[in-house]
Amino acid sequence: MLGVAFGSVVGGSAAFAQAVPVQDRAQTQAGQSAPEEGLDDIVVTAERRSENLQKVPLSVGVASGDALRAYTAGGDDTLLALSGRVPGLYVESTTGRIFPRFYIRGLGNIDFYLGASQPVTIIQDDVILEHVVLKSNPVFDVRQVEVLRGPQGSLFGRNTTAGIIKFDTNKPTNDFESRASASVGSYGSVSLDAGVGGPLIKDLLSIRLSTLLQHRSDYIDNAYAGVSQDSTATPRKDAMGGFDDRNVRVQLALTPGERFTLDLSGHARWYGGTSTLFHRGALKKGSNDVSAEPRNTVALDEGNDNPQSYNTYGGSARASYDFGPATLTSITAYETTSGFSRGDTDGGAGANFPVRNAANVLTANGFGQSQGQIRDLDQWSQEVRVAGTPGGRFNWQLGGLYFDNRDITDFYQRTFFLTTAARNPNNWVRLHDVNTSWAGFGQVSYELMDKLTVTLGGRITEDKKRTQLLKTVQNAAGVNQYPTNFRRDVTLKSTKPSWDASILYQASPDISLYSRVAQGFRGPTIQGRSAVFNSDFSTANSETILSWETGIKTRLLDNTLTLNATVFGYRVNDIQLNGNDVNGNGILFNGNKAEAYGMEAEANWKPVPNLTLGAGLSLLHSAIRDKTTEVQICALNNIVVCTPSAPVRAVPGAFGTTYLVKIDGEPLPNAPEYNVDLTARYDQPLGNGGRAFIAGDFNIQGYTQFVLYKTKEFTANGNFEGGLKIGYAAPDDAYELAVFARNITGEKNLKGVIENYMAAVFNEPRIIGVSLSGKFR
Repeated sequence: MLGVAFGSVVGGSAAFAQAVPVQDRAQTQAGQSAPEEGLDDIVVTAERRSENLQKVPLSVGVASGDALRAYTAGGDDTLLALSGRVPGLYVESTTGRIFPRFYIRGLGNIDFYLGASQPVTIIQDDVILEHVVLKSNPVFDVRQVEVLRGPQGSLFGRNTTAGIIKFDTNKPTNDFESRASASVGSYGSVSLDAGVGGPLIKDLLSIRLSTLLQHRSDYIDNAYAGVSQDSTATPRKDAMGGFDDRNVRVQLALTPGERFTLDLSGHARWYGGTSTLFHRGALKKGSNDVSAEPRNTVALDEGNDNPQSYNTYGGSARASYDFGPATLTSITAYETTSGFSRGDTDGGAGANFPVRNAANVLTANGFGQSQGQIRDLDQWSQEVRVAGTPGGRFNWQLGGLYFDNRDITDFYQRTFFLTTAARNPNNWVRLHDVNTSWAGFGQVSYELMDKLTVTLGGRITEDKKRTQLLKTVQNAAGVNQYPTNFRRDVTLKSTKPSWDASILYQASPDISLYSRVAQGFRGPTIQGRSAVFNSDFSTANSETILSWETGIKTRLLDNTLTLNATVFGYRVNDIQLNGNDVNGNGILFNGNKAEAYGMEAEANWKPVPNLTLGAGLSLLHSAIRDKTTEVQICALNNIVVCTPSAPVRAVPGAFGTTYLVKIDGEPLPNAPEYNVDLTARYDQPLGNGGRAFIAGDFNIQGYTQFVLYKTKEFTANGNFEGGLKIGYAAPDDAYELAVFARNITGEKNLKGVIENYMAAVFNEPRIIGVSLSGKFR
């Protein structure tokens, strides 16, 4: 029914709640606690200008960089670590560390296609990251994370029907400063997040160098012994699960005068690791209990131990000139990436998991693997905006954006059924995707009367997508088993307005009330993966959303308690969904609509000077409203292997029987009904001016449905994870030394499924380690 999260102070740093303290525009250093007299202000740029969070008329969740580093001390993915730590935000992946999928207030996209679009946009240092692989760029040496909930189409564009996640890194300064966080832990896990910078030429040119290095050794055994379609295999210990993620960024800040600034940034990522492991048969019919499945062992006959590798490079130039009455800003950015991800998509050897066919005979049920490879991806973006000088009763800004993304992608899918070998031979295709977009936008904000401010924003966007099938070969010998008689070439184009209107009432210096209504859209989408099985591209037209929210933001008890809450609702028309058709092909389609409502609440409390408590809660009820649409369910060798709750309709076909159910009334997939996050930290002052501390965080995730239809198997309810950190902070927070545990109770939580193979995806294992962090000025 609803999706939750709370945040607070962990490791002495502000955590993931909207109400958590972040020192005014300066980063909170590792180990630094909130001031004894109360909580600091939070400054955000949710409206493209610096404002106190309590006076921004929309729902924004904030996480400090130090809190994020505390959650990823064990080497966890920096993006997946955000899941549940900001109310209303859920993040998951079934394609490893290169393809995170984001959901805000239950709205997201479960498609694993490399060309998939998402209704959540990622922005790093004002640069839009649109492609799913670019969205995986790790966050490091970050100052603050802002989660803007609900449509953000006016200032940030299409494909923001759910919201945006905005990352702001530490910038070059005119004085020397540096920080570093390092940790070592279980499974050979190592993490280093560091940044150092200062002036090259005093008052003219500054630099900052930042890096993130993460490593984990392989720790998962491949127990398969036998013959696969690739080779004869023997069991291998420690064959999978590890990774090396190496990142570097350099930033230059040029300030030749008081009016002009030029910020240059360049970054690179070299990543190699293991794609997501699917544990075949971990789910048994009638239950979602995965306790019997070993976490560190899997039997994969395909996929060559699921390797994954990507290299990404990018850069941006941000120029700004202050004319006095207005400031002109230009942001030019380029991103490029290439790499591949290979996996055993059925999660195990078919001969090891026989099922009964329609004649009630036990049969082996096949081999299967897939590989996605981006041969070349290039993204260009150019934004220009002009904004009046903030401060008075009237504020305004106008701008325009051009976006261009082009990529060439190979997609390979092999499914070989032992009992029907001719069904699906070895298939691969090469696709060319082009996405261009133009937009003009503006926003005005006016204080109508004392304490009452109205804000209006609007945008017009043209979004165009084209996908071409460049090449197709249906088997390893290069023979078209199923001749292709036509060239697939699809173009979709949409021009849509987006807008929002809000009102903010400052009831007192410590209490703000606001309401907001917004309309946005996600551009049309093309899915070319179905060409692997000689099927037409599937497409979906633009989806549109109308959303409303009302909230309160407060500072209470002499600034020792911050309590913020929001209620919201939305309707998405022509919602873009993903499922399987009657031929078993993964397809993209428009549902009629989806509706949702819920609430988010965040609290940060300092009852005594040495104790800080935080809590976050989100509740969500979502439902698909479509009385006609049916999707294929979990079936293998003509047998339904799960227990759907809706009536099943059987449809005979060329490759056996397909089983369909309607999805009307079902919740959105990966939309937790609730999520609760609790954090606490206690500091004990010591005689030398230092502190001993203990900090903990605990997260509980409510009922979550992983697919479009309800079953007993493909759900999770009550997933729990906790973390603990105990350590010493030196005087003036010069350094912090601690022992920590992530997933301290060793929970094995179900995070995703492959339906017809009853395969399970698990959360990260327990990591115990030691961390050292510090700052130098």
